[in-house]
Amino acid sequence: MNGLLEDGFGLMVLGMGFVFLFLIILIFATKYMSRLLNYLFPEQPVVAPNSSKGLNSSGVDAQLTAVITAAVHQHQKSKKS
Repeated sequence: MNGLLEDGFGLMVLGMGFVFLFLIILIFATKYMSRLLNYLFPEQPVVAPNSSKGLNSSGVDAQLTAVITAAVHQHQKSKKS
């Protein structure tokens, strides 16, 4: 009986060791792939368009502001009735 427990614990430690080793290798492989992809395909900065047609100082379209204001007034008007 004692030999079976020792064999069981030995297999358990061996299995946990292999899982630990696999996870360590997986971490390094993931870091390497991330660096490789960043090297091969660097992120390019996004350039915002400089069209300021119809935008007020807060960056909101004037027509959109008018539509939203009209919708709010209509909703408040229908709520009172």
